[in-house]
Amino acid sequence: MPAAAHLLRSFPARLPNGKPPLFVVVSFDGAGDLALWARWRAVAKQVNARMTFFLSGPYLYPGDHRADYKPPYHQPGASDIGWGDDANVLARTKVLREAIAEGHEIGTHANGHFCGKNGIGRWTTAQWTAELSAFDRMVRTGPTLAAGKTVVPPFDPSTVKGMRTPCLEGNRPAYRQAMVQRGMLYDASAPGYISWPKKQNGLWDFPLESVTLAGTSKKTLTMDYNLWFAQTQARKAPLAQAPALKAQVLATYQQALAKSRASGNPPLFLGNHFNRWNNSVYSDALTDFVKQTCTQPDVRCVSNMELASWLAKYGVPSNQNRPS
Repeated sequence: MPAAAHLLRSFPARLPNGKPPLFVVVSFDGAGDLALWARWRAVAKQVNARMTFFLSGPYLYPGDHRADYKPPYHQPGASDIGWGDDANVLARTKVLREAIAEGHEIGTHANGHFCGKNGIGRWTTAQWTAELSAFDRMVRTGPTLAAGKTVVPPFDPSTVKGMRTPCLEGNRPAYRQAMVQRGMLYDASAPGYISWPKKQNGLWDFPLESVTLAGTSKKTLTMDYNLWFAQTQARKAPLAQAPALKAQVLATYQQALAKSRASGNPPLFLGNHFNRWNNSVYSDALTDFVKQTCTQPDVRCVSNMELASWLAKYGVPSNQNRPS
């Protein structure tokens, strides 16, 4: 089984201009839709980008066996995102192997995606440990259950080094303790600012960053759903508005990139889902941004683990950890 981040590129501490590389980290939650897997792998290949895909365990586990999953405070087999069927589980297994071979990273998005009042907010460290162990079992056994014969898992789940929690929720000290005990390295769940990352609770904190929605004074996080909410309260707009909404999202990303350049090149973290929300405004804007940005001389479009590896080697640039 390959590691969840099989191939990590190395980058210099400083560019010829004396600054650190400007790392752009694009990541996706869920990572189930096969058509969007194909789309994003193709986009990344065009510009030599690597991305992180936070996989939800049920997408790799057949629904016939859902009762194997026993989430806290819910009935066995509960999941707010459904389960895989045999054909999709096997197709995703193949896609995951191929994406890892191309240099992409697989993280975990946990399993049942329980949000809100009855969600993950009250889970303890022990319950998070069980949740992450359930993710491991789904990855290890789901493809074999779907095929009815032995299938090698797409990756070794023990090598997953990062998580984004469902809905960015959860008691951070509680789940981070479970992550540290597993040997994980970073959490990509918390809100933050355009600044050099710090370690919190023993992990790198790779935040979704607060930015200004272009043309407004509204603050939003660099996550597609948050941008959608800032634009239309997460309601689908008429198709005729899609070009203007897409242009606004693209301008928001470009403003954030300029802000990073003006503050010593701290990383830009862009969080997304496999979605076609609001007439695909957010997927289309991100596609354009990646194509425009990842080939710029000072930019490196990397996975979270490539950034973590760079930070482990060189550390946070001195005097560069102030929020922007």
